[in-house]
Amino acid sequence: MHSTPVTRTLEALGIDFTLHQHAQPVRSLEQAARERGLAPGQIIRSLVFRVGEGAFVMVLAAGPGRVSWPKLRRHLGVTRMTTASADEVRRVTGYAPGTVSPFGLPGPLRILADRGVLVPEVVSLGAGIRDAGVILKRDDLLRALSLEVGDFAA
Repeated sequence: MHSTPVTRTLEALGIDFTLHQHAQPVRSLEQAARERGLAPGQIIRSLVFRVGEGAFVMVLAAGPGRVSWPKLRRHLGVTRMTTASADEVRRVTGYAPGTVSPFGLPGPLRILADRGVLVPEVVSLGAGIRDAGVILKRDDLLRALSLEVGDFAA
C-alpha cells in the first residue's frame, strides 16, 4: 500500500479507511465510483478557490454536482473569486489537481462542505496520488475535520 500525506494523517487520527488504487487511469467520476463499489454521490471532490490575494478555501462537493458561485460568494462575503490555478492548488494543498484531499494539508485551510457530502454513510476522497481514493465513514470525516457545512450546490 502506498503511503501518502492523506493515509498518514488518517492513520495518525486512528480513522479506519481503505485506500483504493485503480488498475487503469480514472477518466470519470462514474468510473471512479463504479470501481470503488460506490455510487457517484459518494465520491467527494475537493475544490480549491481563490477568494482574495493569497486567500484560498476548499469546498467539498458530493458527486457530479456543481458548486453555486453566488451561494459560495454570499457565504464567504466576497464579491469575486476564481477557481485556483493548478500551481495554486499544488502550493496551497501540496497535491496535484485530481489528487486533492482535505487531509494531510501543509497548512491551515478553511474547508467548507456542501450538505450533500453528509448524505451517504460512506464516502471517498482524494488520496493524494493519481488514480486512487480513500474510502471512509462520513462520521469519521466529520469528526476529523472542522467543516463549515452549508448549501453550496448549484
